[in-house]
Amino acid sequence: MNIQTAKILDGKALADKIQTELSQTITELQGKIGRPPGLAVLMVGDNPASAAYVRNKEKSCVKVGITSFGKHFPTQISQTELEEVIAELNEDERVDGILVQLPLPNHLEAVSLLHRIIPDKDADGLHPVNLGRLVRGETGLRSCTPAGVMRLLAEYKIPLQGKKAVVVGRSILVGKPMALMLLEANATVTIAHSKSQDLPTITQDADILIAATGIPGMISADMVKPGAVVVDVGINRVTDNNGKSRLVGDIQFEAIANVVEYITPVPGGIGPMTVAMLLQNTVSSYLQTTGN
Repeated sequence: MNIQTAKILDGKALADKIQTELSQTITELQGKIGRPPGLAVLMVGDNPASAAYVRNKEKSCVKVGITSFGKHFPTQISQTELEEVIAELNEDERVDGILVQLPLPNHLEAVSLLHRIIPDKDADGLHPVNLGRLVRGETGLRSCTPAGVMRLLAEYKIPLQGKKAVVVGRSILVGKPMALMLLEANATVTIAHSKSQDLPTITQDADILIAATGIPGMISADMVKPGAVVVDVGINRVTDNNGKSRLVGDIQFEAIANVVEYITPVPGGIGPMTVAMLLQNTVSSYLQTTGN
């Protein structure tokens, strides 16, 4: 029987720690500022996965003392109506962070909606101004998932300087900002994707491998270097022959855990860290808008 040798990078435990710290910060500052921080999550339609994510975010807000200004809209809402809602929230002094829950129904243009959020309230860190700040190494709100990966690696004191890091996936949500953050930490970064030739040769060279493809179990044990650090960003719901569904990542966890030094689980790895960074971004905006 194979014995798991990898150490687990426990995102859930670290997310709980971050939430406790944020809760203390809010408690200390609320009296001085005169209000709690506020986060508005905008959800359109009734996608079950999105609804679960939004519930989770709102529950986390309550836990740390952030007021939730969540708004749930019918599927048929128009682009103009949503833009008007965002404009109102931009002006609302009680709201420090605004997030549009993706995916949106097909008739809505997600990118132009994200552009309507003012950069300092961009809780997801996806506005072109914030991505530009990341490229330039300037202070700004960072994309939540890659920021969560970086915070988790830092917590476990995993050295990045001079290491070979491979990011599999090139989305604007994860892959591209992830590569920039690793570069900022002085890693040597390769971005691989669906058009990369001989992907296993690329991934086998990685000291730090970040899988962000959205393809269940795409990364197998023979694709990773022994002793590497493997971070699984994927969250995929798969259903077995009995109709029972479960969450899996982009890596073949059981097999890879026998080969590498550190590994993130799914669930309990990067998912909770993404939510923690969303709350962190909201509190950072709160401090910024109040001059602290």
